Formats: sequence, structure tokens, C-alpha cells
Amino acid sequence: MILRRAAWMLLAGLALPVLGLALVAANLGPAEAFSQRISFQILTGSTGGTYFPLGQLIAGLISHPPGVDRCEGTNVCGPSGLIISARTSAGAVANVLAVNAGEADSGLAQGDVVAAAVAGKAPFHAVQSDIRVIADLFPEDVHLLVARGAKIAGVADLKGKRVSLGADNSGTSATAHVILAAYGIPEWRLKVRRDGADIDAQAMQRGQLDAFFFVGGRPVGLVGDLIARGIARLVPIDGKGRDRLVRSVPALVPDVIPAGTYRGMPAVQTVSVRALWIVNAKAPDGLVYGLARALFDPGNRAALDDAMHGAWIRLDSAVRALPAPLHAGAMRFYHDVGKLPMNNKAGKM
Repeated sequence: MILRRAAWMLLAGLALPVLGLALVAANLGPAEAFSQRISFQILTGSTGGTYFPLGQLIAGLISHPPGVDRCEGTNVCGPSGLIISARTSAGAVANVLAVNAGEADSGLAQGDVVAAAVAGKAPFHAVQSDIRVIADLFPEDVHLLVARGAKIAGVADLKGKRVSLGADNSGTSATAHVILAAYGIPEWRLKVRRDGADIDAQAMQRGQLDAFFFVGGRPVGLVGDLIARGIARLVPIDGKGRDRLVRSVPALVPDVIPAGTYRGMPAVQTVSVRALWIVNAKAPDGLVYGLARALFDPGNRAALDDAMHGAWIRLDSAVRALPAPLHAGAMRFYHDVGKLPMNNKAGKM
């Protein structure tokens, strides 16, 4: 399986970019267009986060390279010739920018980041008008980790502390900024760092960091490791600050990380956001239809259920309260399976 996946990723670098297939599909029939090798990327995040393993899972499930018996005569794989690769990235903001610009085929991104993108709000400097959604995938919790011995009981206690807000262009960074604003904490009151979670974890182990934010589907392996080794603990995001936060950013909702999610930790109040699979509006309708159909094919259900966070990926929640329009190909799929009314039309920006 590992060798096969490596072969797929090698082939992905040699094949046509997916957005270029729009020109191919315009001149060929559907069967002919998708008989080509189709390279398709999913931008994810760091290897220590939630997005990268989920991207690998999706790529392994629905790629359709030649000679894969499970793909023949079923809809468990995407269009014939499809070879998907999961790519690491700086995170959700970078993914949105790359997908909107047509520099990447698709990506994973937080709902609050996508909402800001299509509205042209910070951290974006303009409306990202070509962002479309394939599916709502799973919930992500905001984790506020603090050093075990730090005198930090909540967000308000971050003042004067060494705090990482996440790497630039990451979804964590965007969410951390709106959390601080809701609690009335200007950045100048913190000793700010802007690193990814992997670097933050190392800094906290060395006693060089008091706290860091991380957004990811629970349980997050990196978070669990720090807590299990007595290096870090979680503190709540709650109270009036959280009330202001969810009023100002509807994509963020009150949530609880249940007791026992991480070793020895009680239930912790926080906020959560949905992770979305996004694509450029110009991606061929037939290709995106095939991606959605394969992802939710019943033949893939057992594999999703067996994977970390894959059990959250459900057809019934795939089109819930989306912050951006569905791609036309995805919308046609959801029409066909009865999840959208037939008079629903693809949104335009």
C-alpha cells in the first residue's frame, strides 16, 4: 500500500494540473476527458496536525490509477485516471489563497477562514471570489495549551506571557486573532511568537513558551503527547469573551472537549469550527461530481470509520450551513442523492 501511494504521488507530479482539464473537457466527451491521467492535489497543513492525515486518507480512498481492482465497476473511486496527492502547507489561509488563485486544485480549510475569505475580511485583503465547497467534513476544536506550571487559567491570563498565535497564513493564526479581539487583549500585551504547532511543542518542552493556540479535530496527537508527558495542559475558552466571539464570528460555536479526550484532563470549554474541502470554481463539474460521489460512496464507509476523524465525514452533515457556495459539480451530486432541493442553484460570488 505504501509503495502504491508513493507511485501515485510520483505520477501526480507528471500529470496535467486539474484546472487545465477545463480546456480538455471542453473539446472531448466526458468519457474521453476523464480517460486521461488526472493529477489532483489536496493542500492540507503541517504533518503534526489533523489535515495532513485526513488528506492522505481521502487521496488513498478515491484515487483511481490504472489497475486498482477495487475501483472497477463501482463508485468508490473518482474518475478513471485520477491520482490525488495530499500536500503539506502553511495552513488554511494559505490553502484558500492558493485555491482561489488556481495555484492548487483543492485544499482543507476552517469554516471561519473561508467565511472571512469570501467576505474579503482580515486576514484577507480582498474577496476570494473563486472559492467553492465540495463538502463539510468534520469539526475542529480550538485548543489553548499552556505550560504545566504557568499561572494561566484562561484567555485573560495570557497578558504578558510568551504566546504563539500559530504560523503566518495558518487557520490557527486567523482564529487566535479573533479570540484575542473578543477578549479585549491587544497583541502588544503578549510576547508574541508566530510558529507552527511542531515548533511550539518543542519550545514548550524547552521552557521557552508559556502558551500556544492550535485548531484541530480531537484528539490531536501532538496535544495528547504534550499532556500525557506532563508538559502542557488545556485551559478553557469560555465566559463573556466566548459569548462575544461566537456573536462576531458565526462559524465558531461553543463546544466542549470531553473529559478523558486527553489523559487526565477534565472537560474543557472551548469553541469549534467545521473543516471544509474547498476547490476552485473553475474545476470541471464532472470531476468534482466524481470526487463527492466517491467520498460518500457506501463502499468507503468502513475505511472512513476506521480512520482518525474519518468517522465524522458524513453525507448528512456535508452541506450544513456552508460559509461559501457549493461547487456546481458537488451541488449536482447532492441533488442526486436528495440532500438538496432540485431548485437550489450553485452560488455565485
